[in-house]
Amino acid sequence: MPAETQTPALRTRLLVAVLGPLLAAAILIGVVGATLIADVVRRTNDRVLGGALGAIAETVQVERGEVTLDLPSAAFGMLENTERDNVYYRVAVGPDLLTGYADLPAPDPATLSIDVPRYRFARYRGQQIRIAEVRRSLPRIDKPVIVQIAETLDNRGALTRRLMLALLIGECVLVGAAALLLRPALGWSLRPLARLRGAIEARDERARPDFSPLDTGPLPRELRPLAGAFDRLLAQLDTATVGVRRFTADASHQMRTPLSVLKVQVALARRGSDAERRDALDEIADAVTRLERLVTQLLALARAEEAGVSAPLEAVDLHEVAAAVITRRINQAIEAGVDLTLDSEDDARHIVSGHRTLIFEILSNLIDNGIRYNAVGGTVSVKLVTSASDTAVVVADDGPGIPPACRDTVFDRFVRLGGVASPEGSGLGLAIVRSAAARLNATIGFGDIERGTTLILRFPRVPSE
Repeated sequence: MPAETQTPALRTRLLVAVLGPLLAAAILIGVVGATLIADVVRRTNDRVLGGALGAIAETVQVERGEVTLDLPSAAFGMLENTERDNVYYRVAVGPDLLTGYADLPAPDPATLSIDVPRYRFARYRGQQIRIAEVRRSLPRIDKPVIVQIAETLDNRGALTRRLMLALLIGECVLVGAAALLLRPALGWSLRPLARLRGAIEARDERARPDFSPLDTGPLPRELRPLAGAFDRLLAQLDTATVGVRRFTADASHQMRTPLSVLKVQVALARRGSDAERRDALDEIADAVTRLERLVTQLLALARAEEAGVSAPLEAVDLHEVAAAVITRRINQAIEAGVDLTLDSEDDARHIVSGHRTLIFEILSNLIDNGIRYNAVGGTVSVKLVTSASDTAVVVADDGPGIPPACRDTVFDRFVRLGGVASPEGSGLGLAIVRSAAARLNATIGFGDIERGTTLILRFPRVPSE
């Protein structure tokens, strides 16, 4: 894919991340090192130049009122070097030259302190030179005595270049060695990631999906969250897969009966008499109705149990939803001979936080169970109650009821009570109710009555605005 070809490898990214700052540090060290080298070379050579200046200045004396000078050969010997720099000197009493090079750039005596050497760069005979100069005050001499000594800069430049070259070579060796050693070091550092990848890829070689936790051995601290997140994802996939398998197995088991009835009745209709065909068609219609109800409830259960992020909760009026459900079920109640009522306080607002579709599905299944498992002349009542802590929907019927010993299992899939004499059903209604209620942060439970069944659906109270 184009996005993959444009994305650099992790190893390359790490190399750049490490070598980039290393190169920047090398450049910074080079700039700082060059400054320090220039300063050290200048100070070292100035110290030698100053020593030669002091040796000459010490020989300046006054004899019989005249300034005399005895130039020491050692002063000039200090300045000898392999680059054979030119050395110049000048000794003057006021404006009068005593000895040396008359055209050597002279300082302003007023800017010099007595017996304090000063150093400066100047241009002389087409070359850059470094001058050391000092002002002396001699007894019985009114004019200032200026002593100067200078040298060209060839030796300083050569020494600076040698030191800079050594610094550059050292930095290149350091960066080059780091670049060579980083790649195997990164390979060693990324080995746990390769082990993690190998553990994941090994799952592809197995015929049956394996959702057990990865066996990667000890992992670095940075990779543990990744491995933990992947193990949690595997656990979720395992749960989802087990649910799908169980759902598929249960659904196929429940659908097998109506499909078998359809197959048998179609065969009878093909070779039977007209009366037998009519009876077979009636059985086929009943089987289709049961199959349609089963498929509808299976889809409702799948919606109620679907994983993933739910849509944001919204304010739902329970009175409006309950009235809509009763309108939908009123014909079923009339055909069954059951009274269906809604009891709600006119001045109370029964607003909850949820999804209207799921609440409709819950109430529809509760009312359907109340009608189907009731007797002719029975009653199914829906009552809305709002208290300080919650809002409840109470669905009560006066049918045969559910024994207390069975109340823990009736919310499971395909659990039906009453045996053969009980009305046709799939055993999914209360399973749908429980799954949908869980998604709405609601609870479903039984009420305590002596006759019939009372189921109470409770929603957390929505704070009033």
